[in-house]
This record gives sequence, C-alpha cells and structure tokens, in this order.
Amino acid sequence: MSKQLTLGFFGFGVVGQGLYDIIKTKHLNLTVKRFVIKHPDKKRTLPAELFTTDPDAVLQDPEINTVVELIDDADAAFDIVSRALRSGKNAVSANKKMIATHLTELIAIQQQYGTSLLYEGAVCGSIPIIRNLEEYYDNELLHSVSGIFNGSSNYILSKIFNEDLEYGTALKQAQDLGFAETDPTLDVGGFDPKFKLAIIASHAYGLYLDPDTILNIGIDKLAPSDIRFAREKNFKIKLIPTAREIDDRAVILYVLPKLVTPANILYNVENEYNGVLVKAAFADEQFFYGKGAGGHPTGSAVMSDITALRYDYKYEYKKHLGAGSLRYSTDWEIQVYLRYEDDELINKLEFSSITERYYAQDFKYIIGRVNLGNILKNKESINSNGVFIAEIA
Repeated sequence: MSKQLTLGFFGFGVVGQGLYDIIKTKHLNLTVKRFVIKHPDKKRTLPAELFTTDPDAVLQDPEINTVVELIDDADAAFDIVSRALRSGKNAVSANKKMIATHLTELIAIQQQYGTSLLYEGAVCGSIPIIRNLEEYYDNELLHSVSGIFNGSSNYILSKIFNEDLEYGTALKQAQDLGFAETDPTLDVGGFDPKFKLAIIASHAYGLYLDPDTILNIGIDKLAPSDIRFAREKNFKIKLIPTAREIDDRAVILYVLPKLVTPANILYNVENEYNGVLVKAAFADEQFFYGKGAGGHPTGSAVMSDITALRYDYKYEYKKHLGAGSLRYSTDWEIQVYLRYEDDELINKLEFSSITERYYAQDFKYIIGRVNLGNILKNKESINSNGVFIAEIA
C-alpha cells in the first residue's frame, strides 16, 4: 500500500510548473504544501500563500516528508537536499551538476539516515535511463552507454543541418523556447552532458568520478567550414557523451561532437529529443528515445520518482559491489576530425596516424587517431577560437 506524501518544492520554474500540471491531473496519495521561491514579486499561477522565500518553511516542517528540488544553483541545491535527507525527509532532484559533483557524499548521507534521493529527471529528461540501469541492467555486463543527452545542443544542431540556420540564430531559437539558458555554456560547452555521463557511470559501472576529470568539448566553436565538411561527407554533427568499457579492466568517459552517418541510429534524433544507446553483453543493443528538454517531459521523470517514493523505493547502487576491478582511464585512441590554425597543436596532440590532411588559406583540417589523454591535456588549446574537434565513428 502506498504511503501519504506531503511535498515541499524548491523552485517553480519551467520544470516545477510542468510537474505541478502533471500532479493536478492525477489522483494520488500526495499533497503539495509549500513552494520555496527566489523572487517573491514574480507573478504566479497559484495562490500567494503557497509561496515563501524561507527554506526552513519546508525543511523544518514536520508534516512535509518529501522535498522536491528544482533549482539551477548547484551549491544551494546540495545544501537543500543534504539538509532534507539528514532531517529524515526523502528527496527528488533534477540538478545534474549537484548530483554528479556530490554523489559520494549524498549516498553516504542516505545510508546514515535511512533516507532516499531519486534523480531520474536529472538525466535525459523523460527517458527512464537511471531506473533501467538500476533494475534491468543490474546484473548485465555493459559494453557502452552513449547517446544524445542534451536537448538544447541537439536542437541547435538540428536547426543548422535541417534548416540551414546559422549557429547564432539556432541558439537564439533554443533560448526563446526555454531549451537553453541565457548563458548557454553548460549546454553548448558540453558540461551538462558531462554531468549526466558521470551519473550514468555510477549506475552502469559502479564508478564515482569527479566530473572535472572527464573530457568535455562542446559545439560552441562550430564554424561554417565544419558544417560544409560534414555535409560534403554525408555526416551530421551530434554532441555525444560516451562511456565504454575497454579491455575488461577500465572505463573511458568523454563528451565530444561526433560526425555520424545515416547508418547511426543517433543520426535521426532531432530537435530537443534525446537518445540513449546501451550495448550489453547479453541484452545486446537497445535504444531509448524521448524528449530531453521542456517542463512536461522532465516533470514526468520527476513525477515518476515521487510516485516511487510512495513505495519507499531507493537506488541500491548494485554495480558498486562488483566494481573493484574497473578503473577510469583516458588511455585510449579515437579517430578525430580537427580543424586548426596553428600547426603546433598537431604536435601537442601527437597523432599516432593520419589518414587525411587538407590545407587552404582559410581552412585546414586533419583526420587521424589521437589519445584521449592528449586531448584532455590540451583541452584549453582545443577550446580556443579557430579550432574544432569531432570524433569520427
């Protein structure tokens, strides 16, 4: 039998409003008691008495047994969630940066206080990938988990390749639709999918990783010459995080733009949609597809976590029990396309092989194999103007 939940919200933005819309359509054993918000003067769709700026109105209310955290400040979110868990309240969060950065601490707090933190909405919007990794793949050997984890960057790339929009125009559209923030760095710089990849690595491979150790290169340096090259070769560019087990001993993790062919299932994942590709030893290859941005899609994932708490559901982190033999590594070669200006960058990256090289006055590129560790070591140079790198499958 499900138990009664009394909810306290932190944040009432796009996802908060979307979640509340969903709650209104359901007849569940739960009550929304209070919303903690940052801007009290902002016009709301609900009665003013439901809103407060005082966190303790939720965190110290003994009637509230479940905290729903939906704010964009990772540091504040950690304070809220950790206090909630320590006070005996369960919590649901969609803050991928906070979870990826503090996952070890959050698990320890849950174990100490017997509480539960769920965060399906933090990874790939409406796609239930965390629950599937926890339950369906708990005893499976996973070769890789990869895909499109960021709806904002995918929307931009779709508009560029399908509608011939310029990068700046596509970005503005994404911002106007609420898919990208005013400062889009987290999305187009590859940070958002990196945080999600770190969370997935914990559930897929049992690894706790500092996100700062994971390579992320975004699409913010994409230029018309790169788009022209991709079209001439019948590629699309997608921003793809990858977690892959190598040699039965190590796992590599990285976020890079990727030149994909029409044969790749991710080629046709467009706009704000996400796609997660899981390759397993026994289940073989499986694909999850759904909206990765927007209030209602993400709100549906948060709602799933809330309803699971009615039955005292907890993540068990089963893969951590057998993860002793796996380690994180950057010692792996991949094939890349690199547009560059300064030949010194080629020397720094130490290509082990080169299959194609092109020189022109305004466009130079090289295709070859390079070590992930060398890309990570030279990330600052690669992230400079005049440079764009992408993996080629």
